[in-house]
Amino acid sequence: MPCNKSCPIEHTVNLIGHKWKVLIIRNLMNDGTQRFSELSKGINGISQKMLTQQLKQLEQDGIIDRKVFPEVPPRVEYSLTESGNSLKPILDSMNLWGVEHMKQQGKNNNNFHS
Repeated sequence: MPCNKSCPIEHTVNLIGHKWKVLIIRNLMNDGTQRFSELSKGINGISQKMLTQQLKQLEQDGIIDRKVFPEVPPRVEYSLTESGNSLKPILDSMNLWGVEHMKQQGKNNNNFHS
């Protein structure tokens, strides 16, 4: 995979390479549209500050959509854009690789899909 100044692999890693971003995308892909509190509960160890930062970056990069409902108190929902949904084959490949690697390492992977 030759790469020059405009390497597509580097571009992809820059967009989704942070571990929290991948987990946010995973949760939205698996569970659909979610509110901030649902995302927070679904990602072990993420702080509210980090979740807020990662959601803003993913929104700026066109991976997720943020919809604010004009209610009191305001309701905000996050969902994947078409671009975000197009990452499914990448996450599926990561999942398959992870299952195989965990098997090789002798780790329990009963909670994962193969």
